[in-house]
Amino acid sequence: MQGGMSTSSKRKNADDQGVLSDEEIRAQVRDVLYRNMISGQRAGFTYHFTKPSPGTYPFQYFWDTCFHVFTLTALGEVEMAKEHVQSLFEMQRPDGFIGHMNYWKRLWPGRITDFLQLMPRDVLHFYKPHMSALVQPPIVAQAVLRIYQHNQDLAFVKQLLPKLKRYYRWLAQNRDFEGEGLLSIITPFESGMDWKASYDPLLKFTKGKAGPQLFWKVLQVDAHNFLKGYSLPRLYKSNRFIVKDTAFNTIYAQNLKAMAELCQLTGEEEETHYLVLAKQTERSILNHMYDEEDAAFYDLHGHHFKKLRVRTGTIFFPVVLKSVPDEVCRIVLERHLLQKDGFHVPFPIPSLAVDEPAFNPNGSLYIWRGPTWVVFNWFMQGYLLEKGYQKEARELLLSVKRLITKSGFREYYNPFTGEGHGAEDFTWSGLVVDMINRENEDEGRGMRTSQ
Repeated sequence: MQGGMSTSSKRKNADDQGVLSDEEIRAQVRDVLYRNMISGQRAGFTYHFTKPSPGTYPFQYFWDTCFHVFTLTALGEVEMAKEHVQSLFEMQRPDGFIGHMNYWKRLWPGRITDFLQLMPRDVLHFYKPHMSALVQPPIVAQAVLRIYQHNQDLAFVKQLLPKLKRYYRWLAQNRDFEGEGLLSIITPFESGMDWKASYDPLLKFTKGKAGPQLFWKVLQVDAHNFLKGYSLPRLYKSNRFIVKDTAFNTIYAQNLKAMAELCQLTGEEEETHYLVLAKQTERSILNHMYDEEDAAFYDLHGHHFKKLRVRTGTIFFPVVLKSVPDEVCRIVLERHLLQKDGFHVPFPIPSLAVDEPAFNPNGSLYIWRGPTWVVFNWFMQGYLLEKGYQKEARELLLSVKRLITKSGFREYYNPFTGEGHGAEDFTWSGLVVDMINRENEDEGRGMRTSQ
């Protein structure tokens, strides 16, 4: 292309007035990641991970670690990303299970841990690294595939693949209770979206705006699980909190496809196995979660897959799946994301539709009930670019840039004002660098096509 700056570049420069440059954002993301990074050895384990936030979230979390892989590889820190994944699998059980939190050096936050460090060693001998009993969205196969895409290190894939197989086998055997390819979570904390408003009907919380009553209702679910010894057959039979979360299962389907690709790379015979599983999951998402009248994908609960009809920011997540018909994708996007039915805010994408009774855009203990999280924009941007919605994808990225310029790297943001709330120096917002790379790659493809 000749003749100076393209129309796209001119528009980008005009839109980006007043926001940090891509170079400034990359430098700040790198700084946040390195300040939150921790490594060491304990009880025969070697760990290396990034804390999502230095004070609020000081542990190694499952899907946070995977987000860090996407961010690190986008920054060119591929070897660091590999160490993060290896640390995540350090305490994997023989049956394949990996908890949603790895406790390496500390069990309690800040001040309590500082006090304990002053106590004699023989008092602390009981403490050993361990995992939680819960799971989180299974995005790790995509994280491993992303590392391979950046460095073509087939040896790394071969090292991780047996562990990945055990992990996804455990999920299929222990969380697909009905054998239809949909995984169930047993507490709100397993979705990664702790106080998600779609769970309110199941919790019998009808007040809309969250408060202490909701806290106790969620706590009762966890107490129930504890008293049942986290026995999954017993928990399923009791049917207290058996939820098939839309985002969780969309990610599961994506990662089954990633597992098939990893098997193909290494010549493993299970490629077809994972493709069959992925097809089943995608078919069940469409058959059970999609509501044609509302043009939305809803979370499900109970043995009979009852829809939880609350418009959270995940109602359009399954459109990223290849097997969802184009017409369904178009209707869902136009109804909710493009025309912004309930999602029309200056800083998208809100975690809950603004006209839902539970909507609260401000900072609160009860998160995921209105504020904007960068991860939603990151998740949808790639699909929009792929399907030709360049303008809409650009708006999602520009919104994230403006949020970071205005309020820094925060856990979540007010979707109307852009004010930052929750944890500070929060690493998830660093996914913006992956979004920047995607847009640059998409523009590069467009320029090559036009030449």
